[in-house]
Amino acid sequence: MLILSVEIMQRARERLAFLYGEARVQRLLDRLALVAARHLDSLLPPAPPASRWDASDLLLITYGDMLQRPGEAPLVTLRKFLDERVGDAIRDVHLLPIYPSSSDEGFSVIDYRRVDPALGSWEDVHALAARRGLMLDLVLNHVSRHSEWFKDYVMGIAPARHYFIEVSPETDLSAVVRPRSTPLLTPTQTRAGLRHVWTTFSEDQVDLNYANPDVLFEFLDILLAYVRHGARFIRLDAVGFLWKEIGTSCMHLPQTHAVVKLFRDLVDLVAPEVCLITETNVPHEENVSYFGAGDEAHIVYQFSLPPLLLHALLHGDARYLQAWARELAPPPSGCTFLNFTASHDGIGVRPLEGIVPQEEVDALVQAVRMRGGRVSMRSGPGGVAVPYELNITWFDALGEPGIEPDDRHLRRFLCSQAIMLSLQGIPAVYFHNLVGTRNDHARFERTGQPRALNRHRWNADVLERLLDDDASHHACVFREMLHLLRIRRDQPAFHPDTPQEVLDVPTTCFALRRESRPGGQVIDVVANLTDVPQQIGLDGVEGKDLLSGEEIRGGSIALAPYQVRWIARPVAREGDA
Repeated sequence: MLILSVEIMQRARERLAFLYGEARVQRLLDRLALVAARHLDSLLPPAPPASRWDASDLLLITYGDMLQRPGEAPLVTLRKFLDERVGDAIRDVHLLPIYPSSSDEGFSVIDYRRVDPALGSWEDVHALAARRGLMLDLVLNHVSRHSEWFKDYVMGIAPARHYFIEVSPETDLSAVVRPRSTPLLTPTQTRAGLRHVWTTFSEDQVDLNYANPDVLFEFLDILLAYVRHGARFIRLDAVGFLWKEIGTSCMHLPQTHAVVKLFRDLVDLVAPEVCLITETNVPHEENVSYFGAGDEAHIVYQFSLPPLLLHALLHGDARYLQAWARELAPPPSGCTFLNFTASHDGIGVRPLEGIVPQEEVDALVQAVRMRGGRVSMRSGPGGVAVPYELNITWFDALGEPGIEPDDRHLRRFLCSQAIMLSLQGIPAVYFHNLVGTRNDHARFERTGQPRALNRHRWNADVLERLLDDDASHHACVFREMLHLLRIRRDQPAFHPDTPQEVLDVPTTCFALRRESRPGGQVIDVVANLTDVPQQIGLDGVEGKDLLSGEEIRGGSIALAPYQVRWIARPVAREGDA
């Protein structure tokens, strides 16, 4: 352990020297050791795990107040729902920001070290973590302008008076990559006069200055505090924007990668069982760069998957999905992907760059609008507004305009989930996909925020009644989703580290093979992405369909509209006849 610690601290020394210069490195390294030692006293003795994950890992993405019941803390309501309704079908929970905030549904954080009293308490979080793996958000690019840090900045009070980035409005910032079409700089009256501060996402979310090591050390301490509160996963929100350097894109800069690696060093030193997840809604090659050489994030989101899968199912054509999956490089050892179809944000459009032709992206944007969705824009080249994300519930995105949910709609939706659950990596299911939530137009009209369409809050008693009503599509989705999740959980071939091979099938279908060793199992996943029956030939594919219970023999496989088969068989051992 001592040798390991020396190695980690040497890596940390190199990162700190790169970020802040050799002259400051020893003082910063001593400071890092103090932060680690302080938290080690309250954590279990660290021991690197044999494996950080297995086939039973699956994250439920949810707001702390997704379920509400009068007189009860929402975090308590959520825990009861998971215990009583979901049970062991879902092992892990991603709580979206639970801290006091002033906007953006929690992502404009006022105080990182408190739970919003409207949601509950740290004790309620601990109760969740006692039963399930817990992911907490580290919203580290920006902070609320209503935070004490920003108030101190305005008043010129140390140390926060140096926590933010001031830029003259005359500065040429045309190279900066933007996720929004709002102004990049926000004028702010301070004790020292009018200043313009950097605001990547909104005027209420003020970017932090990581060129100041005090900011970095604030977040190193906050990260370990979340580990103390039971977090098994830490999500680094919007991390690609972290470091600012005038004249560059200010995206994915080498300093940003160095900061993520330093977080990894600290986790390896103090809490090696904890996983870091980077959230970067960008083209695929940029996204996977956060694996580093296996020394950066443990997990990265598969941001290209949702729009590719949506395109494939709406068109009944998997050509782009097949090509992307076939070319997908395996993650470095000790790393994996997070697969999902929906989250609290919209369906990103940028991850399609270089994969799907622009005219087909435009058609996808129009298809979402026809289904009651909205499109959020960003500033593209020359300041022109271009689509950034599609705002719609995943359930409604897979319906037909003006038609109430029917059997075809449900089959297509469940097909999307079964494919996502089959891919190499850890799956994540947004709460609204678990229960088939539709667009919340009232919330959108009330807030004016396109993302509100996909951020409905349920009255817990109303949802419970719908889930008990067999005629409700919510009950059908919930029942079938739990069925899928429980089957998947027990399959060795679906371990996140098991490699995948994309099989050669017509573009009306999608197929892949997962084979576990040791574990003794092969699962061939075969999916029909159309609303007509398909008959495909696949040599060597035989066994039991885990979803229907049918035995599949021979090389011809029949698929009903939108049917997915998980065809399992034991791995043949050497010497077997």
